[in-house]
Amino acid sequence: MRLLVVEDNRSLMSNLFEYFEARGHHLDAAPDGVTGLHLAVTQDFDAIVLDWMLPRMDGPTVVAALRDAGHEVPVLMLTARGELPDKIAGFRAGADDYLTKPFELAELEIRLEALVARARGRRQPRVLRVGDLRLDLDTLEASRGGRPLHLYPAGRKLLEVLMKASPAAVPRERLEQALWGDDPPDGDMLRSHVYELRRAVDGPFQAKMIRTLPRVGYRLAVPTAGEEDGDDE
Repeated sequence: MRLLVVEDNRSLMSNLFEYFEARGHHLDAAPDGVTGLHLAVTQDFDAIVLDWMLPRMDGPTVVAALRDAGHEVPVLMLTARGELPDKIAGFRAGADDYLTKPFELAELEIRLEALVARARGRRQPRVLRVGDLRLDLDTLEASRGGRPLHLYPAGRKLLEVLMKASPAAVPRERLEQALWGDDPPDGDMLRSHVYELRRAVDGPFQAKMIRTLPRVGYRLAVPTAGEEDGDDE
């Protein structure tokens, strides 16, 4: 599962990352409601774990705004507020499940798996396709010409952004935002990740799909005649 955890308790956040990533899940984090809502509406997640009491925007307001924007991603509210009126308010705001603190990590995982399974049963598989390149946003499997591609999480995220924008160019700043939010690392780490992605997507093939646009960013598109030899970094 790819999960978004919106929680301002750093200790709890650390425990969630340690448990879920060890079990093969992928997590993104937001320390406040505004950041959480931004990530939820701009990126794809299988489910969202949402605290009630958050800086800048509380949990019920976040999930209500998410539903108003037409997003149906499952939301589990994880909060110390366990009174019945609180639960009713959470569900009426648009939450799909409600778990009170303290809790067992195994129970949280089982509840999330059930939410995701039901959601996947209601919708068609989410698959991006550009030419013979394919990325399944549910299984996180990528292939080109039927050949599986082995991608690191950063490369998979870059590929998702590039495929959604294709054939348009994607500025470097947008790719950096997708990987690191508002706190990109020093140095040109983006270039290294694009290099690894290019090796996976274009390396085994004569026709290259990923193009560098100097001083702009990158572009992914079906190659046309005369574009057989892609540019490498």
